[in-house]
Amino acid sequence: MIGADIVLESLKKANIDTIFGYPGGVVLPLYDRFPFHKEIRHILVRHEQAAGHAADAYARVSGKIGVALATSGPGATNLVTSVQNAMMDSVPTLFITGNVARNLIGKDGFQEADATGIFMPTVKHNYLVTNANDLAPTFAEAIYIATTGRPGPVHIDIPKDVFLEDAEFNWPKTINLRGYKINDEVDSEQLAEAAELINASEKPIIFAGHGVIISNTSNLLKKLCEKGDIPVITTLLGIGSMPTDHPLHYGWMGMHGSYHANIAASNADTIIALGMRMDDRALGRFADLNHNAKIVHIDVDPAEHDKNLKATVPVVGNLSTTLPSLINNIEETNHADWIQWIEKIKSEHADSMSIPNTDKLSVQYVVNSIAKENKKNELVVVTGVGQHQMWAAQHMNISKPRQLITSGGLGTMGFEVPAALGAQVANPNAKVWSICGDGGFQMTFQELATIVDEKLPIKFAIINNGYLGMVRQWQELFYKENLVDVNMSQPNFMKIAEAYGITGIEVTKKEQVSKAIIQANKIEGPVLIDFKVESEGNVWPMVPAGASLSETVESAKEL
Repeated sequence: MIGADIVLESLKKANIDTIFGYPGGVVLPLYDRFPFHKEIRHILVRHEQAAGHAADAYARVSGKIGVALATSGPGATNLVTSVQNAMMDSVPTLFITGNVARNLIGKDGFQEADATGIFMPTVKHNYLVTNANDLAPTFAEAIYIATTGRPGPVHIDIPKDVFLEDAEFNWPKTINLRGYKINDEVDSEQLAEAAELINASEKPIIFAGHGVIISNTSNLLKKLCEKGDIPVITTLLGIGSMPTDHPLHYGWMGMHGSYHANIAASNADTIIALGMRMDDRALGRFADLNHNAKIVHIDVDPAEHDKNLKATVPVVGNLSTTLPSLINNIEETNHADWIQWIEKIKSEHADSMSIPNTDKLSVQYVVNSIAKENKKNELVVVTGVGQHQMWAAQHMNISKPRQLITSGGLGTMGFEVPAALGAQVANPNAKVWSICGDGGFQMTFQELATIVDEKLPIKFAIINNGYLGMVRQWQELFYKENLVDVNMSQPNFMKIAEAYGITGIEVTKKEQVSKAIIQANKIEGPVLIDFKVESEGNVWPMVPAGASLSETVESAKEL
């Protein structure tokens, strides 16, 4: 068969049934064969970056690999942001690009770009396929690499004439890569040492990262904390790994995490870090995180051990295989005094993350109301990046894995609209609410057209404060209120909704909020709500840039 058919047969062989893509000259031979492979749904986006973000969110919600397709040159370069986003957040994704014909490579052919060179630092692995006989084995390898170990993006670049070349379809029965070995063995000695450390601790704490959700080990996390009576705090991407009403769950940590979580992290004698990168946004200033704590760090990627913080006991392995052994080795313990101390801090700082008691329309009130009005629904929350992202994480009661879809490591504005597209395709039965910044929304809202075409009932809550809110907050607090190019004039979002043929609702008062959310949920198609919120609210608590978690502040007066 020709190379284009081999590509599509390869995707079917890997049980991939959805691609987010945008056509162009060199990939037309592939598009020409889509009608003959009806098992694969192609979703036509309006920009390649959106294809990547949609594939990313599709993977996060479904747990399966997400796939994006683009043409050569600008098509490929438009993918870069979404590729790096998937890389930073360890999302299993496959990015397919076309290239100019083999005889034109390196000769500055029309729409040529060195995609493999450009993508090299942004992916787990990269391929340029110059022979159609290599297509099936390459796809098998790429999908294996993307979905095993620490997942991430893999890129395959295919010249136009390779799509047209005849070859045998030779799908490998097994994958054996000399330079890529997945170690599924449990290091019993290291885990025994880790358990010994935990058993001897008086003030242990668990840091639950994105790895808990990726590895589907939320139940094991619950067993571990309950047996050891160990409080749990999460990273931003770890939110959802513990139910918010669990008595040992103490919120999330980091720059805008809860005050008591940050203080508890700073006073524990043993830190059990599970599937996390130990990054600066979660831990603050590394040198002063917690000098007295011993650290057990369990991660599937050995490169994360000792990268930012020296681990007392580093354990390499997937949480699905390491946690059962750790649970068996730890003792049933009571840490009542330690937990009572955290509860006291939590009680004393209960107002630290409260919804403002004001007549003004606050973001906190809006996002909390969206959560309340969707209690009976299977809710998936997708956010952009900025103040609204932090308030959504604080106030939307995210209690299940894969319920919060947000850009963590890269902090990509514009993620909220295309990611909502991918999330809804991955889970058609969910109520997908996209919490949008008024700035980020304008970066990618062209995907409303895709959402209308695909008849996806996504609800968009635009948090409209007329500012780049997080930038304004930093300029106000750390740059002597020198607000430079941060006040944004906004379009009429109701007319944008009308232009795309969807329902638009404008909300200016608190008493309109719940009614608007209920109305939106009743409408079968997509809905855009313009929440005209107060313009100068700030996110608290906050760990100032370069500060430690112990230096968390709750108002501007403390800076």
